[in-house]
Amino acid sequence: MALELLSPAGSPEALRAAVQSGCGAVYLGWGNFNARRSAKNFSDEEFADAIRYCHLRGVRVFLTLNTLLTDRELPLALDAARTACRLGVDSVLVQDWGLFALLREALPDLPLHASTQMSVFTADGANEVYGDGCERVVLARECSREDTAAICKACPAEIEIFGHGALCMCYSGQCEMSALIGGRSGNRGTCAQPCRLPYGFNGPAKNTYPLSLKDSCLADRISDMERMDVSCLKLEGRMKRPEYVAVITDIYARLIREGRKPTAAEKKDLELAFSRSGFTADYWQGRHGPAMFGTRPENTPEPKELFAAARAKYEKDDARTVPIHFSCSCQAGQPVSLTVWDDDGHVAAAEGPIPEPAQNKALTATDLEFRLQKTGGTAFRCTDGSADVADGLFLSAGAVNALRRDALAALENARCAVPVRREQDFSPLPNLDCTTDTPALTVSVTTWAQAEALLPLSPAHIDLPLELLAERDALPDFAGEWCAILPRVWRDRNEPQLRTWLAHAKKLGVTSALAGNIGHLPLLRDAGLTIRGDFGLNVFNSRSLDYLRRKELSSACLSFELRFPQMRDIQKLIPAEAIVYGRLPLMITENCLVQNETGCHLSETGDAVPQQAPCRKPNDLQDRTGAKFPLLPAYGHRTEIQNSAPVWLADKPEWKHCGLTYARLRFTTEAPAECTDIFQAYQTGAPASGPFTRGLYYRGVD
Repeated sequence: MALELLSPAGSPEALRAAVQSGCGAVYLGWGNFNARRSAKNFSDEEFADAIRYCHLRGVRVFLTLNTLLTDRELPLALDAARTACRLGVDSVLVQDWGLFALLREALPDLPLHASTQMSVFTADGANEVYGDGCERVVLARECSREDTAAICKACPAEIEIFGHGALCMCYSGQCEMSALIGGRSGNRGTCAQPCRLPYGFNGPAKNTYPLSLKDSCLADRISDMERMDVSCLKLEGRMKRPEYVAVITDIYARLIREGRKPTAAEKKDLELAFSRSGFTADYWQGRHGPAMFGTRPENTPEPKELFAAARAKYEKDDARTVPIHFSCSCQAGQPVSLTVWDDDGHVAAAEGPIPEPAQNKALTATDLEFRLQKTGGTAFRCTDGSADVADGLFLSAGAVNALRRDALAALENARCAVPVRREQDFSPLPNLDCTTDTPALTVSVTTWAQAEALLPLSPAHIDLPLELLAERDALPDFAGEWCAILPRVWRDRNEPQLRTWLAHAKKLGVTSALAGNIGHLPLLRDAGLTIRGDFGLNVFNSRSLDYLRRKELSSACLSFELRFPQMRDIQKLIPAEAIVYGRLPLMITENCLVQNETGCHLSETGDAVPQQAPCRKPNDLQDRTGAKFPLLPAYGHRTEIQNSAPVWLADKPEWKHCGLTYARLRFTTEAPAECTDIFQAYQTGAPASGPFTRGLYYRGVD
């Protein structure tokens, strides 16, 4: 299968730029449910025209419906998908589990692609969504060449990777920084890009940008992708101008077509079009570090000559034409007939008038062939054709033009024909109700000292990182349930270690585990542990809960981007949990931010972060307001950035009246004594005693 080049189309002009510059497919937003809502996107009429424009020229169209959706929005998103399906869109990209399940049932023939916001980075994760009906999986940008090769080998789904453009600092689908700081959710398509702002490391913000990654450029790695059978190389840039889209699409299309690496001039043009202090390919090469980071000054001059040349090319609208062939018959007493066909198997025909006897000069085959080859002003170019013309006949120029026009119109319709796809009713949600009047308090901890301090208070269950459980030979007596927290990010190469740790945890008496990623499910099924859904699954609606119910999860944590009324109205098809106290996680990053600053070293014995590592000590980032965001080490020598203030809801009644089964207190940087004080405050309804936030439970997100 040839490598498909997928280009961004943030507007009709950008779509034309991408198509005329040689892409194989475009991805675009239409309506309010895509991850780039601030792009120009497409009106209803423009969307229909875009599909026809692309299909006529042999380009596929992918619709992005890749945001989290409330129960009220799901029917609207389904209607959008239905309309797109009827118009002939080639696939839909999704993030939301509820929409995914709904589309699979209501539009079973519509191809679905797992958006990168599903956070898939292992073969188990890719196989899980493939088994549920995703024909293509877009991998996390952080995957290396080796990671990608392993997934391609182990999963029959088509695999798509980001090959060029902006890199998010956080794993896509797991970023809450924009939402919690400014109420603009990346998961809802309105990210304000706080990662591009300056931050200070363990000190005031200065002119440093520890969260601003350079753009990725894999232009000289295309042969890697082809060898491992990557299906699609995606170019990022729906927020970029059409000229940018034209430049990068043209270069990558040439590289794929000609099977070569970029020249020095092409590399320069890529950088001129847009870059942040140059490019990086470090993730693809399995590397991290400060060399990956860069910025783009606001006064960076526009490459006027480069963009003008690109614009002049795509505005002609004749760089992308379809080769066709024809055969014409002009015989006495019979209507003249013309058959045209392309190289993709489409055939069309048209008939004209019966030719008249020639009064002067008779029509010849050469004359007729010459006139039929004139396809200017259309998307076609004639490569060869033949005419069989009887002697002594005449056909007017108008008749020939009409014949050609009718045949090409018929061929255009054939190329743009909408496939017949089933539309089915979807099942109503089951009549299940797992609501409770008062949620039981649960706790998650980051240290054994926190867990041991909380034991006498009898939470319903204590959630501990799997790495902590691996350190123990026995667990303290506890009337509640011990629950393991799996690393939110890992790789296929880590799974033997994780399976060993899970088996050990089960022997200790651990009975359940938190799954924060779709790839956790096969691991936990094999381990025989009860599966609880964690916040990383982004549960935003009732159908997402139903999807997880059918996956046999015993409970699920709801997204903390939901407001209380939205949380209350979700049908509790399985027991639901919400985080009601704690520093909420803003980002999980592939880079260890402490290592980037201090040069701490990776563990030589595995992916668990050593206790003596500098990133185990208190560290933070500070923004321009002086807010401090603690940095916690995460499995694989990654970093989890915490919010500057904890959510405090002990003195608010709403969390008790949402039908939740569990209410989680999330302890991260707190001392053991603080943990017990906070737990007791939630039992009594005490007000906060220090800085706090109400999170998004009242104000919500865009």
